[in-house]
Amino acid sequence: MRSRDVDRVFAEGRSFHGRRVVLFLAPGPGATAVVAARKVGAAVERNRARRILRAAWRQVAPMVDDGYDVVLVARQGIRGARTQDLVAEMTELLRRTEVARP
Repeated sequence: MRSRDVDRVFAEGRSFHGRRVVLFLAPGPGATAVVAARKVGAAVERNRARRILRAAWRQVAPMVDDGYDVVLVARQGIRGARTQDLVAEMTELLRRTEVARP
């Protein structure tokens, strides 16, 4: 997903906030982006945050209906989190949306 597409999702999409991750959803072709700002930590911590977000997303992505772009934003609380923790949090965030399958 290109940066202009990420900006579009931020501007037009709905956000769902969790303790470790913020999920942005907007209508689109079904692309996904993962973002970790410098607030998360140094490069090693940001890379780890993106890696575990991608791993968790692979497990929960089938819950999202086709036709939605997703941007996952790591929050400071992600430090020390495991993939299973993020799967549970993302599942709960997706339940709050109208686009998630049961």
